[in-house]
Amino acid sequence: MSHLDDALEYFTHAARIMDVGSNIEKLLTTPVRQLKVEVALKMDDGRVEVFTGYRVQHNSARGPFKGGLRYHPQADDAEVNALASLMTWKTAVVGIPFGGGKGGVAVDPFQLSPGELERLTRRFVDQIHFVIGPSLDIPAPDVNTNSQTMAWIADQYGKYSGGFEPGVVTGKPIQINGSQGREEATGRGVAFCARWALEDLGLPVDGATVAIQGFGNVGSWAARTLGEWGVRLVQVGDHAAYLANPEGFDAEALAAHVAASPERSVKGFPGADASSAEELFAADVDVLIPAALGGVITEQVARSVRAKVMVEGANGPTVPAAHRLLVDKGVTVIPDILANAGGVTVSYFEWVQNTQRYYWEKEEVNQRLERILRKAWDRVMGLGSKHKLDPRTAAFILAIREVGTAASLRGI
Repeated sequence: MSHLDDALEYFTHAARIMDVGSNIEKLLTTPVRQLKVEVALKMDDGRVEVFTGYRVQHNSARGPFKGGLRYHPQADDAEVNALASLMTWKTAVVGIPFGGGKGGVAVDPFQLSPGELERLTRRFVDQIHFVIGPSLDIPAPDVNTNSQTMAWIADQYGKYSGGFEPGVVTGKPIQINGSQGREEATGRGVAFCARWALEDLGLPVDGATVAIQGFGNVGSWAARTLGEWGVRLVQVGDHAAYLANPEGFDAEALAAHVAASPERSVKGFPGADASSAEELFAADVDVLIPAALGGVITEQVARSVRAKVMVEGANGPTVPAAHRLLVDKGVTVIPDILANAGGVTVSYFEWVQNTQRYYWEKEEVNQRLERILRKAWDRVMGLGSKHKLDPRTAAFILAIREVGTAASLRGI
C-alpha cells in the first residue's frame, strides 16, 4: 500500500465510526488542487537536468493551505497527496486556522552543490508562485529543506508579488522575519507528547529511556528536550548508521556531531556500539520515536516493538496493519497528526507575527506552544477515554468534525 492508501484508511476508519456520509467523505478526501511541474536546472557543469515538482492543496475550509516542501528522490504524487491530507487533519487537531497542503521536488539534494540547490529552489518558485501566498498557501521546511530554502523562496516570490512578503513561507531565518523557537518546535512537541504519555501511564519521566530513528531536526530536538527532563537516549539511527549506548547519549554532543558530519549522520560518533534498525525498533525502552520517513513501522516491525509508548515524529511512519497490531499489544501510539504538530503550530505563530510585524520572545513562543498542544492532547485523550478509542482514531474524529463542520458552514 502507498502512503496515500494508508492515510485514506485511517480517515475512512474514523469517518465510518462517525457515520459522516458519502458526500462529506468525498468532499474531505478530494484535493482542491494538484499541481505537477517541470523544474529545469542548469547544473554547474553546463548540463541541464529536469526534475519533477509537486504542490497539492488538499483543503482550505478552515483557512489557507499550509504544509511543508520536501526535497527527496521518493517524492511523488501519492506521497505528496497523503502528506497534504495529513496536514489538513493536523491543523484541525491543534485548532489553528489553516488547511492542509504539501509539496516537494523529486531530487536528491545531497547530490547538488549549494548553487544548484538555490537555482532549483528559485526555479520551483517560478513554477508555483501563482498558487502560493500569505493568504492562499504557505509552505514551510520539511525533509531536506530548511530555513535557507525558505529564505530563497520568500525572495523569489517577492519578484512576483512586487515586494518582500515574509508571510509567504514559515520557517524562515530569524534575520528575515522568522520566529523564535520555530527550529525546535516539532521536536519539542514530540517530547511533550512523550512526557504526557508516560505521565498518563503512571510511569516516571526522569530515568525513562527512548530510542529514536532519525536524528535530523525533529529527532535531535526531541532528544535534547527529553534529556532536559532526565530521559536517556539509548538507541539512535539514521540513513547511514545505527548506534546504541545503554548509559545514554549526550544529545547535544550528538547533534553537534551530526551538524559537522559531511553525511549529516550519527555515523562515527565516539563511545557507542554498532546497532541496527531491527535492534532499535525492538529495543526494551519506554518510548520509541520514529522520526525519519513514512512507512517504516510495518507489521513485521510492529511485532518486535517492546516500547510502552510510540510517538510518531515522522509523517505517516506506521502502516494501518501495524497500527492495529500495536494497539492490540497495548502500545500507546501517539499519532503524527498530534505528535508532530508543534512545527505547524509555531509556523502559525510566525505567520501571525509576520502579519502584525510584531515579534515574540522565545519564552512566549514556547509557552504558547505548550498551551495549544496540551489543549489538543486533552481533547484527543478525553475523547479516546470516553469512547474507548485509540489516540489515532480519536484524533481523526476530532479533525474530521472540525473540517467537516467548517465546510458545511461555508456551503461548499
